[in-house]
Amino acid sequence: MSFVYEKGFGFKDEVKEKGVGLIFIISAPSGAGKTTLVREVMQRLPGLRFSVSYTTRLPRPNEKEGEDYLFVSHSAFQKMIEKNEFLEWAEVLGNRYGTPRPDLKKLESEGMDLILDIDTQGAKKVMKEIAQPVLIYLLPPSLKVLRERLINRGVDSLEMIKFRLSNAGRDMEEACRYHYVIVNDKIEDAVEKLKCIVVAERCRRLKNLILEENRRQWEGKDG
Repeated sequence: MSFVYEKGFGFKDEVKEKGVGLIFIISAPSGAGKTTLVREVMQRLPGLRFSVSYTTRLPRPNEKEGEDYLFVSHSAFQKMIEKNEFLEWAEVLGNRYGTPRPDLKKLESEGMDLILDIDTQGAKKVMKEIAQPVLIYLLPPSLKVLRERLINRGVDSLEMIKFRLSNAGRDMEEACRYHYVIVNDKIEDAVEKLKCIVVAERCRRLKNLILEENRRQWEGKDG
């Protein structure tokens, strides 16, 4: 997809979409379909990069090193904490999860935006470290559907599913604090909504640059 401007306004014929160094935080209850949604959008929209988190837990059968997580030992994780290498980190059920600090200037220079997959508590920590991240919360159609998805994916025990559902109810109370909420009923609809959010936020960031270019072009014509 690209933005096309009329030649009469003095803009370039075509400005390809690319990242502008934005940080998108996407939170959701486990089982809401966040991983599938992010992967689909990244395949369809250029200029997006996924922040791969570190964890001390063992990989699941379907998980790939460096794609789903970066799996490290407890001692290695502790050293990273001591070196302040995490934007945020937390311990869940005895396992640690951490988001590495991004190089914001490098992201912008490379024309990339970064997607962070973190929970609501982690989002609060990131907001203290990074200015104006874009907060997006992904909701399941209902708790009943969420329960069915957790059962059908077959990776958690019944006890773990109950734990996740209990956490989901509390976690979703934070959704009102986010800039956007997407209900993941149909994946194709959710993908389109997330794409629209990314493009709109890029336009908002570039607004002043576009207006300045427009002003120069009009002044050139008047001269």
